[in-house]
Amino acid sequence: MKIAILSTNKNLYSTQRLVEAALSKGHECIVMDHSKCYVGIQQGKPSIHYRGENITDIDAIIPRIGASVTFYGSAIVRQFEVMDVISANPSQAITRSRDKLRCMQILSGAGLGLPITGFARTTSDVDDLINMVGGAPLVIKLLEGTQGIGVVLAETKKAASSVIEAFYGLGNNILIQEYIKEAKGTDIRAFVVDGKVVGAMKRTAKEGEFRSNLHRGGTAEIVKLTRKERETAVAAARAMGLTVAGVDMLPSTRGPLILEVNSSPGLEGIEKATNKDIAGEIIKYLERQYETKQAVSQVVKRKVKKESKL
Repeated sequence: MKIAILSTNKNLYSTQRLVEAALSKGHECIVMDHSKCYVGIQQGKPSIHYRGENITDIDAIIPRIGASVTFYGSAIVRQFEVMDVISANPSQAITRSRDKLRCMQILSGAGLGLPITGFARTTSDVDDLINMVGGAPLVIKLLEGTQGIGVVLAETKKAASSVIEAFYGLGNNILIQEYIKEAKGTDIRAFVVDGKVVGAMKRTAKEGEFRSNLHRGGTAEIVKLTRKERETAVAAARAMGLTVAGVDMLPSTRGPLILEVNSSPGLEGIEKATNKDIAGEIIKYLERQYETKQAVSQVVKRKVKKESKL
């Protein structure tokens, strides 16, 4: 196979590991900056161009789409799909997962555990919104935030009202969520590939911080998931339509509560915490898809050949 990693930075750990894993299994692999790709749309001839060349020989892609370029990156993935190229994650699922509100709505509809979440647009709704999630302390999140940026813990109702009104005043869309005290600054990241948890870690926030993101100084260690946690992670990825996903969950007295489902989860933290070849699991998934595609193609060819003889 010839595999393209769609990444704006070839030096990132995740990008390098995916390239390494693909090469170790005998595949050709290139890194393409999806922000510099452009598409051609015409009847029966969809195309993608990169650095002045028409790209026609890619068998599979692994999207590593950053939050700031979700719209354009998803459009490039969609174009590859139109060209019958295998993708580690569908373009629609990537777009769906990046919208935190839509993600919460989908997971809620699937009956999965979530922190109580509120969403509103005007300051006149603030008091009822705060009461809806159980009052203070509560967590306020920017819809567009990533890696813990734009996430605030408001410890009193007065503080929550002030922060919410400030965000609204700046024209930001936000989510309000209950604060899960029993989590004690920890969460769980389960890495799902093709309907199976291939690795899991517990992340713990640094002292004085409630956000456990590794980019914010949190630490990670391997963790053995309970059956409920494993089932929840797999069900969340399935509900979002993601084949490769990082599912973040909070432990609580009412079971695992999903915080987020990430379509481009980082590999560094999970591989170092678990000592597992997560990148290799992604390549194995693409191999299975490619083999299935080839088998179907052979069946179709034989059928056409047989019908042509009649």
